Amino acid sequence: MNKTTTIWTAASRRSVLDGLAGASSLRILVLGDLMVDQYLLGKVDRISPEAPVPVLNASERDRRPGGAANVALNLRALGCEVSLAGLVGDDDHGRHLIAQLGMEGMDTRGILTSDTRPTTVKTRIMSGGQHLMRVDEEVDADLSAGESTRMLDGIRQCLDAETVHAILIEDYDKGALSPTVIEGLLAEAGKRNIPVTVDPKFRHFDLYRGVALFKPNLKELKEGLGLQWEPGDRKARAKGIAQGLDQLEDQMRPEAILLTLSEDGVRIRHQGQDDHHQAHPREILDVSGAGDTVIAVATVLLAQGVPPSDLAAAANLAGGLVCEKPGVVPIHPADLVREIEHLPLHA
Repeated sequence: MNKTTTIWTAASRRSVLDGLAGASSLRILVLGDLMVDQYLLGKVDRISPEAPVPVLNASERDRRPGGAANVALNLRALGCEVSLAGLVGDDDHGRHLIAQLGMEGMDTRGILTSDTRPTTVKTRIMSGGQHLMRVDEEVDADLSAGESTRMLDGIRQCLDAETVHAILIEDYDKGALSPTVIEGLLAEAGKRNIPVTVDPKFRHFDLYRGVALFKPNLKELKEGLGLQWEPGDRKARAKGIAQGLDQLEDQMRPEAILLTLSEDGVRIRHQGQDDHHQAHPREILDVSGAGDTVIAVATVLLAQGVPPSDLAAAANLAGGLVCEKPGVVPIHPADLVREIEHLPLHA
């Protein structure tokens, strides 16, 4: 299959802008690994006498919804109604996260509270805008059979309560998406004719068969399929990517594959077409959460029938925009619209 670099037309721009304007008419169910992104901020002006490490004089602690919860924030920022299904611990972080999401107007009835595992927390230690260290607190084993059943019950409650226009699966390999949950969710979506988009990780990479949109990044494609190439070997890398996309199409039969390539932009495979959208020049401050924004924008546009190549171009822009902000933050729709309107048009 030949790869082409696509052009941006007036029709593309109109399709994407109409899709973004219609986001408020959508309800999207987000299922996945809920997290807390915590930031410990301060100043470093000395080295510890105990070891050659910096001493942070902490002055601020900030907690933000992360993981699948950050995807939900992106969807709310775009104007969608959001239902959430996932798992938190019976702890302060979990209660705080549910309260934050409720304040954003989200339907949280699908969120389970576990007394056997904590809320997943990623603490980023930062000084002067520099990321010094990250500390993860988590239990990432798959849910038990009983917890999986409870999760599926919560998902059905969300689907029964409101009309859902798309389901977005955000998999961070933290255990909420057990094989039982994935199988049950895809079966429910099929029965109800709801399109499913997936942002995968490695553990259950091959379980998401037949979805509307499958969005791995390059690392996930390489490790999920066991591809091999040496760092810096661009020719072998290009060949490996092409082989990986072919393999995904043959084995998993998604309607579309959106592959994110960091500084090389994105590729979108759909019905025999393989388009490449280059990344746009950016001042990159923090790549955290960029994938969350990409899948959120892509899902909104897919749910409204925007052509795959056009939604990929918009999602590529959105992912780059959030990289200009420190920390994990949702997209600002006005910024995205402004970027779309200023893309040069071709006949």
